Amino acid sequence: MPWIRTVEPEDADGRLAEAYQWQAHKLGRPTEFTQLGSLNAEVVHARLTLYRASENVPSRLSLLQKLLISYLTSILNATPHCASLARTQLCGLAGGNALIRALDERDYAGLGPREAALARYVERLTLRPGEIVEDDVAALREQGFDDLDILDANNQCAHLNYTNRVANGLGLFTEAVVEERSRDRIPE
Repeated sequence: MPWIRTVEPEDADGRLAEAYQWQAHKLGRPTEFTQLGSLNAEVVHARLTLYRASENVPSRLSLLQKLLISYLTSILNATPHCASLARTQLCGLAGGNALIRALDERDYAGLGPREAALARYVERLTLRPGEIVEDDVAALREQGFDDLDILDANNQCAHLNYTNRVANGLGLFTEAVVEERSRDRIPE
Protein backbone atom coordinates (compact mmCIF):
# COMPACT_ATOMS: atom_id res chain seq x y z
CA MET A 1 0.00 0.00 0.00
CA PRO A 2 1.64 3.27 -1.07
CA TRP A 3 2.18 6.07 1.40
CA ILE A 4 0.19 8.63 -0.60
CA ARG A 5 -3.38 8.75 -1.80
CA THR A 6 -3.99 7.49 -5.33
CA VAL A 7 -6.99 7.66 -7.64
CA GLU A 8 -8.60 4.32 -8.43
CA PRO A 9 -9.43 3.69 -12.09
CA GLU A 10 -13.17 3.78 -11.46
CA ASP A 11 -12.81 7.25 -9.88
CA ALA A 12 -10.66 8.76 -12.63
CA ASP A 13 -12.05 11.28 -15.04
CA GLY A 14 -10.81 13.61 -17.78
CA ARG A 15 -7.14 13.44 -18.67
CA LEU A 16 -6.39 10.90 -15.92
CA ALA A 17 -9.09 8.53 -17.20
CA GLU A 18 -7.61 8.94 -20.69
CA ALA A 19 -4.13 8.04 -19.42
CA TYR A 20 -5.43 5.08 -17.47
CA GLN A 21 -7.30 3.83 -20.54
CA TRP A 22 -4.17 4.14 -22.64
CA GLN A 23 -2.37 1.62 -20.45
CA ALA A 24 -5.47 -0.46 -19.78
CA HIS A 25 -6.01 -0.98 -23.51
CA LYS A 26 -4.00 -4.24 -23.40
CA LEU A 27 -3.65 -4.87 -19.69
CA GLY A 28 -7.24 -4.30 -18.57
CA ARG A 29 -6.41 -1.64 -15.97
CA PRO A 30 -3.58 0.76 -15.12
CA THR A 31 -0.73 -0.66 -13.10
CA GLU A 32 -0.12 0.06 -9.44
CA PHE A 33 2.94 2.06 -10.46
CA THR A 34 0.95 4.18 -12.92
CA GLN A 35 -1.54 4.96 -10.18
CA LEU A 36 1.29 6.39 -8.04
CA GLY A 37 1.20 9.51 -10.23
CA SER A 38 -2.57 9.78 -10.29
CA LEU A 39 -2.82 13.01 -8.30
CA ASN A 40 -1.45 14.73 -11.43
CA ALA A 41 -2.71 13.46 -14.80
CA GLU A 42 0.15 15.15 -16.69
CA VAL A 43 2.70 13.18 -14.66
CA VAL A 44 0.88 9.97 -15.58
CA HIS A 45 0.84 10.93 -19.27
CA ALA A 46 4.52 11.91 -19.24
CA ARG A 47 5.53 8.68 -17.51
CA LEU A 48 3.56 6.54 -19.96
CA THR A 49 4.97 8.43 -22.95
CA LEU A 50 8.53 7.96 -21.68
CA TYR A 51 7.83 4.32 -20.86
CA ARG A 52 6.56 3.63 -24.37
CA ALA A 53 9.53 5.42 -25.95
CA SER A 54 12.19 3.80 -23.74
CA GLU A 55 10.78 0.31 -24.32
CA ASN A 56 10.59 0.67 -28.10
CA VAL A 57 14.06 1.84 -29.11
CA PRO A 58 14.82 -0.12 -32.31
CA SER A 59 18.18 -1.39 -31.09
CA ARG A 60 19.66 -4.86 -31.39
CA LEU A 61 19.39 -5.55 -27.65
CA SER A 62 17.65 -8.87 -27.12
CA LEU A 63 14.68 -9.24 -24.81
CA LEU A 64 16.97 -11.12 -22.40
CA GLN A 65 19.43 -8.21 -22.40
CA LYS A 66 16.65 -5.67 -21.82
CA LEU A 67 15.30 -7.74 -18.95
CA LEU A 68 18.85 -8.08 -17.54
CA ILE A 69 19.01 -4.28 -17.41
CA SER A 70 15.57 -4.00 -15.79
CA TYR A 71 16.13 -6.74 -13.22
CA LEU A 72 19.65 -5.71 -12.23
CA THR A 73 18.74 -2.03 -11.91
CA SER A 74 15.78 -2.96 -9.69
CA ILE A 75 17.65 -5.35 -7.41
CA LEU A 76 20.53 -2.91 -7.01
CA ASN A 77 17.97 -0.32 -5.89
CA ALA A 78 16.17 -2.87 -3.67
CA THR A 79 12.86 -2.29 -5.48
CA PRO A 80 10.82 -5.50 -5.19
CA HIS A 81 7.93 -4.18 -7.27
CA CYS A 82 9.98 -3.50 -10.39
CA ALA A 83 12.27 -6.51 -9.88
CA SER A 84 9.27 -8.84 -9.82
CA LEU A 85 8.16 -7.58 -13.24
CA ALA A 86 11.47 -8.49 -14.89
CA ARG A 87 12.03 -11.67 -12.84
CA THR A 88 8.76 -13.23 -13.97
CA GLN A 89 9.55 -12.52 -17.62
CA LEU A 90 13.14 -13.79 -17.27
CA CYS A 91 11.89 -17.08 -15.81
CA GLY A 92 10.03 -17.68 -19.06
CA LEU A 93 13.16 -17.31 -21.24
CA ALA A 94 15.85 -19.88 -21.98
CA GLY A 95 18.74 -19.14 -19.64
CA GLY A 96 16.63 -16.74 -17.57
CA ASN A 97 16.88 -18.60 -14.26
CA ALA A 98 20.67 -18.85 -14.52
CA LEU A 99 20.83 -15.14 -15.34
CA ILE A 100 18.73 -14.29 -12.29
CA ARG A 101 21.04 -16.32 -10.03
CA ALA A 102 24.15 -14.65 -11.49
CA LEU A 103 22.67 -11.16 -11.11
CA ASP A 104 21.41 -11.85 -7.58
CA GLU A 105 24.97 -12.89 -6.66
CA ARG A 106 26.51 -10.14 -8.81
CA ASP A 107 28.57 -12.86 -10.45
CA TYR A 108 29.05 -11.20 -13.81
CA ALA A 109 31.99 -13.46 -14.66
CA GLY A 110 29.47 -16.30 -14.97
CA LEU A 111 27.68 -14.45 -17.78
CA GLY A 112 28.58 -14.31 -21.43
CA PRO A 113 30.92 -11.42 -22.30
CA ARG A 114 28.18 -9.21 -23.79
CA GLU A 115 25.82 -9.66 -20.84
CA ALA A 116 28.71 -9.18 -18.37
CA ALA A 117 29.63 -5.88 -20.04
CA LEU A 118 26.00 -4.75 -19.84
CA ALA A 119 25.78 -5.77 -16.18
CA ARG A 120 28.94 -3.86 -15.26
CA TYR A 121 27.65 -0.76 -17.07
CA VAL A 122 24.23 -1.01 -15.39
CA GLU A 123 25.78 -1.45 -11.95
CA ARG A 124 28.00 1.58 -12.36
CA LEU A 125 25.24 3.78 -13.83
CA THR A 126 22.89 2.75 -11.01
CA LEU A 127 25.21 2.87 -8.00
CA ARG A 128 27.94 5.31 -9.08
CA PRO A 129 26.63 7.44 -11.95
CA GLY A 130 29.13 10.21 -11.25
CA GLU A 131 31.96 7.79 -12.00
CA ILE A 132 30.84 6.89 -15.54
CA VAL A 133 33.58 7.64 -18.07
CA GLU A 134 33.97 7.18 -21.81
CA ASP A 135 35.78 3.88 -21.20
CA ASP A 136 32.53 2.44 -19.80
CA VAL A 137 30.87 3.03 -23.17
CA ALA A 138 33.98 1.80 -24.98
CA ALA A 139 33.71 -1.49 -23.04
CA LEU A 140 30.24 -1.97 -24.50
CA ARG A 141 31.50 -1.20 -28.02
CA GLU A 142 34.25 -3.80 -27.56
CA GLN A 143 31.48 -6.37 -27.08
CA GLY A 144 29.83 -5.41 -30.36
CA PHE A 145 27.20 -2.99 -29.12
CA ASP A 146 26.67 -0.07 -31.47
CA ASP A 147 25.67 3.44 -30.43
CA LEU A 148 21.92 2.75 -30.70
CA ASP A 149 22.31 -0.36 -28.54
CA ILE A 150 24.25 1.71 -25.99
CA LEU A 151 21.62 4.47 -26.06
CA ASP A 152 18.93 1.83 -25.48
CA ALA A 153 20.85 0.26 -22.57
CA ASN A 154 21.45 3.68 -21.04
CA ASN A 155 17.81 4.72 -21.38
CA GLN A 156 16.53 1.40 -20.03
CA CYS A 157 18.75 1.72 -16.97
CA ALA A 158 18.10 5.43 -16.42
CA HIS A 159 14.34 5.00 -16.77
CA LEU A 160 14.35 2.08 -14.33
CA ASN A 161 16.40 4.09 -11.84
CA TYR A 162 13.71 6.79 -12.03
CA THR A 163 10.82 4.35 -11.60
CA ASN A 164 12.65 2.55 -8.78
CA ARG A 165 13.03 5.82 -6.91
CA VAL A 166 9.38 6.70 -7.43
CA ALA A 167 8.25 3.28 -6.17
CA ASN A 168 10.60 3.22 -3.18
CA GLY A 169 10.04 6.88 -2.33
CA LEU A 170 6.25 6.50 -2.25
CA GLY A 171 6.13 3.15 -0.45
CA LEU A 172 5.37 0.68 -3.27
CA PHE A 173 7.34 -2.22 -1.80
CA THR A 174 5.06 -5.10 -2.76
CA GLU A 175 5.78 -7.34 -5.70
CA ALA A 176 3.68 -6.49 -8.74
CA VAL A 177 0.40 -8.33 -9.10
CA VAL A 178 0.72 -11.29 -11.44
CA GLU A 179 -1.46 -9.71 -14.15
CA GLU A 180 1.01 -6.81 -14.49
CA ARG A 181 4.06 -9.03 -15.01
CA SER A 182 3.91 -9.03 -18.78
CA ARG A 183 4.94 -6.67 -21.54
CA ASP A 184 1.22 -5.85 -21.95
CA ARG A 185 1.72 -3.09 -19.37
CA ILE A 186 3.70 -1.04 -21.92
CA PRO A 187 1.33 1.45 -23.60
CA GLU A 188 1.00 1.24 -27.37
